[in-house]
Amino acid sequence: MQYSLYSWNVNGIRAVLKKGVLQELLQSKNPDFLCLQETKAKKDQVEVDFPDYQEVWNSADRAGYSGTAIFAKNHQPVQSTELNLEHFLATQTDPEITKILNRLHQDQYGAPLNEGRITTVETSHFYLVTVYTPNSKNDLSRLNLRHDLWDPLFLYYIKYLEQTKPVVFCGDLNVSHQEIDLARPKQNTKNAGFTQEEREGIENYIKNHFLDTFRTLHPETIKYSWWSHWGHARENNVGWRIDYFFISEILKKHLLSAEIHDQILGSDHCPISITLQF
Repeated sequence: MQYSLYSWNVNGIRAVLKKGVLQELLQSKNPDFLCLQETKAKKDQVEVDFPDYQEVWNSADRAGYSGTAIFAKNHQPVQSTELNLEHFLATQTDPEITKILNRLHQDQYGAPLNEGRITTVETSHFYLVTVYTPNSKNDLSRLNLRHDLWDPLFLYYIKYLEQTKPVVFCGDLNVSHQEIDLARPKQNTKNAGFTQEEREGIENYIKNHFLDTFRTLHPETIKYSWWSHWGHARENNVGWRIDYFFISEILKKHLLSAEIHDQILGSDHCPISITLQF
């Protein structure tokens, strides 16, 4: 069995549908799973007609903000779904997790777990998790939340899932891991998206035996997945690689490809993909 998995921060699902680019992606690439971030809509606000796909939506409480979704081909049985860590949190008694949750709810911008940021489906071979990691903000006012609370909690979660099955997680992690992953690393070492604290989150995934699929297969390749709207950044390819597919180390032997589809327009991010063979 082969799985084709795509991930895309669409920066508004209604916008990419209006442009026709989401329809084109599904028709041309025919993925088994498509993970979306920053949908910025609730399901009843969107006219979606993809009869070949099951849809799992996770919208933010706040209108027009954040949100994730997973579209799964009908022939791919989804064994279970989970939104915003709901099942995981219901089983937890660890005081460290309780402490994290209490502080998460005190964030000045709103509770991140009410922003539709994590959607999970279970397949026969792995858990698939899509995540839209909170941005640290230009003034780094959300950096502590991300470094001290969000990243550790998400790591707890994927390690918890991994006790049952291998994990594939993907999405907009809002950080470039290494200097090769952004066009201007020297100018951005203290800026959101490339601070040491944010990069530490990626390091902790790797230390816990999750593989960055693109770097695993393309260790020296320079490709980006996001470009600023300013200064003709995309035309000049002044970009950042902040979108990822990570897999449990045990899945490495099943990894056939990992790609960044920077030729696909329609959002300030481009889609990324992996192929797994079982």
